[in-house]
Amino acid sequence: MASAAKKKNEPEVRPIIVKKIIEDGHGGHHGGAWKVAYADFVTAMMAFFLLMWILGQTDAQKRKGLADYFTPTIVELKQNSAGSNGIMGGDSIVGADNYPNRAAQTGTKAITIPRDVVGGPDSGGGKERDMERFERLKKTLVQRMEASAALKKLKAQVRFTDTREGLRIDLIDEANFSMFAVGTDKLLPQARTLLGEVAQVIAGVPNEIIVRGHTDALPYSSGGMNNWLLSGARAEATRAALHSSGVPGGRFARIEGVAEREPYVPADRYDPRNRRMSITLAWAKGDPAPTAAANRIKASLPARAKSEDR
Repeated sequence: MASAAKKKNEPEVRPIIVKKIIEDGHGGHHGGAWKVAYADFVTAMMAFFLLMWILGQTDAQKRKGLADYFTPTIVELKQNSAGSNGIMGGDSIVGADNYPNRAAQTGTKAITIPRDVVGGPDSGGGKERDMERFERLKKTLVQRMEASAALKKLKAQVRFTDTREGLRIDLIDEANFSMFAVGTDKLLPQARTLLGEVAQVIAGVPNEIIVRGHTDALPYSSGGMNNWLLSGARAEATRAALHSSGVPGGRFARIEGVAEREPYVPADRYDPRNRRMSITLAWAKGDPAPTAAANRIKASLPARAKSEDR
């Protein structure tokens, strides 16, 4: 009885439960989250270096334009007017505002443009107008030459090139055509007629004009003449021909002789095509065209210096 009572008072035997915890790996280095962060970092660095490269390839004016494009405060609207703080201030654009107005100011709603904002007719629209004007000029000059039997065969001597200064019109010598008599600044009849046609076309546009004379690299054998003087004299003769054909004298910004330093055919400095006259119509003011209005013309140049056949 006693043994039975003792067993009755003992606690029940509970089962032993063994919990085995099997730890997995680190999930591919914590689940791969570091890869996403690293990819974001590499993308940001790529964008940064791309930005640095773009900035290195642009000038100050283009960087200014880019900065203005992404600036959200270029145009600041007048607000807090007419009892509201919305974009129109609770009124129409033709309503009177409640701002103190200067004398002669209309007093209607307006927009405020910061001083340093790049805009207006000379900040890009002017250049676009010049490009359209130059395209019409090219077509007109070609049509005038096509209509003339004497000039039609010289069409190949006229080349158009868009440059940083503006539209350059090159009148080029070849083996069977020359603008000037050999070794002089005397215009030949065909060249004078051609310059007359060019003058009639460019006289109708307001752009400044830059005239440059070019020679080939053949040197003079003797005398005081050289390629620098000859190119300058020919540039002045070209300017005088354009002026006599109707181009106002105030349009000429620069008259230059550059000898053989800017060859049309760099591979062969003796090529006859290097002998040419360049007439450049400069971009409008505010664009990269030069703005100097002084003509650099020699006071006295030999009119008909002789040289070896060129």
